Amino acid sequence: MASGFGSFCDDLFIDMCVNTQLELPSGRDTILTFFERLQKQFPKMTDFNRRDTGEYVLEQQAQGQRSRWVGLEVDRIVAGCADPDETEQAYDLHRQVLELIPYMLGVSPLDIDSMDVTFAMDFDYQGNHDEVIAEALLSGSSFGSLLDMPQTKSVNCCPSVIMALSQDRRLQARIAVESRSTGFDVRSEKFKTDDPISLYFTVRRYPQPRPGFDTIAAYKEQCRIAEELMFDKILPNFVQPLNSAIAQRR
Repeated sequence: MASGFGSFCDDLFIDMCVNTQLELPSGRDTILTFFERLQKQFPKMTDFNRRDTGEYVLEQQAQGQRSRWVGLEVDRIVAGCADPDETEQAYDLHRQVLELIPYMLGVSPLDIDSMDVTFAMDFDYQGNHDEVIAEALLSGSSFGSLLDMPQTKSVNCCPSVIMALSQDRRLQARIAVESRSTGFDVRSEKFKTDDPISLYFTVRRYPQPRPGFDTIAAYKEQCRIAEELMFDKILPNFVQPLNSAIAQRR
């Protein structure tokens, strides 16, 4: 799965998101023509619908779960791939979207507020998510010392950090780990079985509003940076400790 990333988790998602300054076109012909053009490139994407939120989504289903999707919101374009065999499967979809939006949706580099590449990992665990996250990521830290006090339990442990990757702060990375356990779950010691612990790692770019900005080249650079940081930082320092903490409880 995806150059080895998928072997470290139960589900892997590779997403791209383009946030725009202006609202996207909402005309019937424009929306349908855009998705029909995408469908020619990816014929298995056959499920088209409009959500209650107003988002338009074209999806590919596999065993009752969506495996590939593209969505248009008011000022956001999203594209994602679930459990790809190789990262290139997701990147190919992302690039097709980026190549189409200037011509079919009128999204110029001047209109792009930010562009994200996200690796999301789900870890199945029936039990206290907050306890697992605290043990895996906070042990030995200043925050972790608070949990050494008698009768204390971690509740709502969802650490998140954003860091700048460039001097001008326009290239950033965010790591976030989300627990699905609630305060009620902890008090009752009855935990949901179908909601995973989730880890999100995003590399975000805020493009400079200048002529000549190459969206595809910028996207490729973000993918390279995201993969390098996944291998060098995220897997050894976040993913492996989470897996170890989960394994100890099984």
